[in-house]
Amino acid sequence: MRVAEALSECPVVAIVRGVRPDEVVAHAEALYAAGVRGVEVPLNSPDPFESIRRLSEAVRGRMAFGAGTVLRPQDVNAVQDAGGTIIVSPNTQVSVIRRALELDLDPAPGFATATEAFAAYEAGARHLKLFPAATYGLVHLRQLKAVLPPDAIVWGVGGVGPDSMADWWAAGARAFGLGGELYKAGQSVEETAAKAEKVVAAARALPT
Repeated sequence: MRVAEALSECPVVAIVRGVRPDEVVAHAEALYAAGVRGVEVPLNSPDPFESIRRLSEAVRGRMAFGAGTVLRPQDVNAVQDAGGTIIVSPNTQVSVIRRALELDLDPAPGFATATEAFAAYEAGARHLKLFPAATYGLVHLRQLKAVLPPDAIVWGVGGVGPDSMADWWAAGARAFGLGGELYKAGQSVEETAAKAEKVVAAARALPT
């Protein structure tokens, strides 16, 4: 499953920062059962490429998954080798975007300004991650959406939760990356499931 298909089913990517390889599949299955279809393993998690390999064995075809905090082209190569397809970054690094596209992966670079958003778009990215979303706010996104190309899909990431998703959607976000609102290192699978149910309920209440 690619990211566009995953987001069409549920506009949420779960950021499982700090997850261990021995637990990643159980948490992914809890997310899947609730309705989430995207998983991002940040590269500052323990042995992230092994976690991505295990996701590839367990949920390929059912979920879109890959890495977050991807800062270098060589890390893009490693994500592909592990079986991931999503390449999420906190910044706009053109070399990372281009390498992801060369490997037929889905880049979602981070941006804050119009300059960064257009640089990412012109490098080929169509999923653009406003980060940290809460720092810049709804008015910032609304103004940017007035000038961004219509096929640029903006993700709200950083400080967005189920209680504010409707406001971000109204401002123009069409996807969300949720970290602590869904997963914190060390939490139980049951807690992940409960958080995911709340998030998915909020997502399903968004206008179509």
